[in-house]
Amino acid sequence: MGRYIGPKNKIARRFGVNLGLKTNPSKVAKRLAQMPGVHGPSKKKGATSSYGKQLNEKQKAKYVYGLRERQFRSYVEEAIRQEGDSGLNLQRLLEKRLDNVVYRAGFAVTRAQARQMVGHNMFTLNGKKMNIPSHLVKVGDVIAIKETKIAKKIFEKITETLEKANLPSWISVDSKGKSAKVTNQPAEADFDKVFDVTLIIEYYSQR
Repeated sequence: MGRYIGPKNKIARRFGVNLGLKTNPSKVAKRLAQMPGVHGPSKKKGATSSYGKQLNEKQKAKYVYGLRERQFRSYVEEAIRQEGDSGLNLQRLLEKRLDNVVYRAGFAVTRAQARQMVGHNMFTLNGKKMNIPSHLVKVGDVIAIKETKIAKKIFEKITETLEKANLPSWISVDSKGKSAKVTNQPAEADFDKVFDVTLIIEYYSQR
């Protein structure tokens, strides 16, 4: 199954939480309580089984980061293999994706846009070409807009945008240099609380 390319608001309404897929959160919030479909407003949700809860959390995470099942499962398996808390390991792996770092640093307004920008060769990693959205960054890595891409319309107000960016604790930004640096491992306090990693680990551990 390919990546979902349908209406983003429908996904948020299905789960009743803003997954950061749209650029206007206030617009999303207006319809979060309304289930998708013609009879959405009056549709009643029944009790969800343990399996259903686990499945929902897994699906949320996949939508947030724009991942296919095989790719997402590989992150979970790697998180379980690593030492320490598997849930924390999974969050860190997802956060360290290059497209997510571009989004977190403020270069893009959504992860989907960040993925597209990386794929279109708009950034360098430590001064070298890097167009793989799934590349995992390391502490000390520097991501910068390519000099040949700075004049593009999408970056015309990037200096001001970076100055106002709400940064996580593990990323620093040089607005004048139009670059971002990974200064530490992603911290749990910075994670979006829109899905439960514990239930995700349980889902895959039982299969």
